[in-house]
Amino acid sequence: MNMSRRMMVSSAFAGAVMPRTAFAAAPRQIGWEDLIPKGVPYGEIIGPGEIDEANDRWLPEFDANAKKLNKALHGAYIKMPGYVLPLDMSSGGVTSFIMVPYVGACIHTPPPPANQLVFVDTKAPWPSDQMWDPVWVTGIMRHEMQSTSIAEIGYAMTAEKIEVYEW
Repeated sequence: MNMSRRMMVSSAFAGAVMPRTAFAAAPRQIGWEDLIPKGVPYGEIIGPGEIDEANDRWLPEFDANAKKLNKALHGAYIKMPGYVLPLDMSSGGVTSFIMVPYVGACIHTPPPPANQLVFVDTKAPWPSDQMWDPVWVTGIMRHEMQSTSIAEIGYAMTAEKIEVYEW
């Protein structure tokens, strides 16, 4: 079959403007250490702090490094593990949460620094019977400093996919 020049140009143009879902890049898998900018040692983020004897809590002392974010992650398509600290729930499950690096963060202990917390919202609720399971969250990472009654949060993402973390 002979293809005319017009058909070839039309086919090339259609291929160039077609949605690229079939060719979508795989998410970059990151860990919690990747949220801290290069050259900022974790040991310099948290100072000695003090004990709140009245409430029997340790109050960490964060320095300026606690709010330093990894600028290379802004807009990156990532997949990272963590734990769910629910903020908004419906009968279908958790629709927004703070992703934390370890179970119990922000509940039984003082919150981690802002550059170790990610605010996550999702259209597909995460089942409330799986809140204590570690999860993988996939989506676009953003720098977005937020202050909540629980903690200051340095990152945000809308979850494209949430799944149980398999060891």
